[in-house]
Amino acid sequence: MAAAAVEEIRANSYVGFDTITQQIEHKLLKRGFQFNVIVVGQTGLGKSTLINTIFASHLIDSKGRMAPDEPVRQTTEIHPVSHVIVENGVRLRLNIVDTPGYGDQINNENCWDPIIKYIKDQHSAYLRKELTAQRDRHIQDTRIHCCLYFINPTGHSLRPIDVIVMKKLSEVVNVVPVIAKADSLTVEERDAFKQRIREELVYHNIRLYPFDTEENDEEEIELNETIRSMIPFAVVGSERTVIVDGKPVRGRKNRWGVVNVEDERHCEFVQLRNFLTRSHLQDLIETTAQIHYEAFRSKQLLALKEQTNARPSAAAQ
Repeated sequence: MAAAAVEEIRANSYVGFDTITQQIEHKLLKRGFQFNVIVVGQTGLGKSTLINTIFASHLIDSKGRMAPDEPVRQTTEIHPVSHVIVENGVRLRLNIVDTPGYGDQINNENCWDPIIKYIKDQHSAYLRKELTAQRDRHIQDTRIHCCLYFINPTGHSLRPIDVIVMKKLSEVVNVVPVIAKADSLTVEERDAFKQRIREELVYHNIRLYPFDTEENDEEEIELNETIRSMIPFAVVGSERTVIVDGKPVRGRKNRWGVVNVEDERHCEFVQLRNFLTRSHLQDLIETTAQIHYEAFRSKQLLALKEQTNARPSAAAQ
C-alpha cells in the first residue's frame, strides 16, 4: 500500500478525543481556581508578611509595629480575607484566613479549639450544600486546603503547645510547618533546629503533608521525599525592596548586610513558594477533598444514620 494511502487512512481514522485536555483546561480557566490557606502561630512571627511575600501581593495587613514605642498589634479573631490574583490568564481566588496568635496567654489551655472549629465548620458548610436537594452546580468551596504553621526560631526544640496543636491540626487539615524569621539563626543553628524538629515530629507521630498515594508515580514520590527532607521550611518574609549588586530584590537589611528572600543560600523561601504554588497547589486541594473532608463526611453521615436508627426504638418505648 502506498505511503500516501496509509497517511490518508490514519487521517480519516483520527477520532480527536486527545483534545479532551484542552477542553478541560478551557473549562477550568473560565471557572478559575480557588485556594484557601490558614496561617497559625503566635503573635509577632510575621505571618501576614510571609503570605504577602509568597503571593507577591499585599493581601493582608501586617500586625507589626510601625514605631518603636507602639505595642504589637494582635489579630483578635479568625478573619478570612479574599483576593483574586490573575497570572498569565489564570485566575486564582485566594482566601487567607488569619488566626489569633495562640500561646500568648499565661493559660493556653484549649487555645487551639477556635482554629479546629473553624476548619471543621468549613467542612460542615460544604457538606450541607452537598446534601441539599437542589444544590448549586458549583459549590462555593471554603474548605481549608493548607495550614501554614509558624514555629518560633528558638533554635532549641518545639514547645509542648506546638506538639499538641500540630497533632490536632494534622487530623483535619494539610499542615506545612515553617520556621519563621529564620535569619535570626545561623546556618548551623538552623540545620540543627530543623533536624530536632523532624525527630520530634516522628517521635510524636505527627503526620504532615505531603502524603504518598498509590496514584503517585516515581517522580512524584521522589519530589515528596525531597520536600519531607526539607520540612520545616526555614523562611524569611519581606515586602520591602533592597538593592543587591545593583538589582532590586525583596529582602531585609541589617547591620551585617542584606538577607535576600529569594536567595536559596539565605533561606528556603523559594522552595516553600514553589512547593505551594508550582508543584503541589492542586494536590493540596485534592488531598483536602479526598482525605480530610472525606473522613469528616463519613463520620457525620454515620452519626446521622445512627440517630435516625435510634428514633424508632425510642418511639417504641
